[in-house]
Amino acid sequence: MLGLSQLIFGRPEIMTQSLQSDDSVELQRVHALAFRHGWSAEEFQSLLSQDGVFGFAARFKNKPAVVGGFVLARLTLDEAEILTIAVDPDVHKQGLGRELMDAVLRHLYSERAADVFLEVDEFNIAAQALYRRLNFIKVGERPAYYETENGRSSAYVLRREIKQPK
Repeated sequence: MLGLSQLIFGRPEIMTQSLQSDDSVELQRVHALAFRHGWSAEEFQSLLSQDGVFGFAARFKNKPAVVGGFVLARLTLDEAEILTIAVDPDVHKQGLGRELMDAVLRHLYSERAADVFLEVDEFNIAAQALYRRLNFIKVGERPAYYETENGRSSAYVLRREIKQPK
């Protein structure tokens, strides 16, 4: 089977679209590639049917059926949480993570959210760099939270305030 990078030539044009429940199989595929314990299509369908849960898929204009990455979030009252964000390893460093986070932050701003939280593996240096550029700050840590092939690693809890006009 060809990898995604072999299907997408050159620097791809990315479009972000709202997630739909029929995206669940593609979400499962990408999540399984990005994480040791991927979520099932049924889990994604269940999450997407819940109140306050929303997300975005990064697709390529020349391959719109293929999800290169996605972000799933939950908004309750004025507080949001990034439930998961995943990018197909074949297309890392193409700007998909940034596009997805920008889409979530725009949505949260329009919904008048006050804060957004997320957790990131202590060893995921690339993701931490992205979140720093997006003004997330570390507010906590969950020791031995993630199971990795090398044992357990901590999750850093990050927060970003969503600035609203006065």
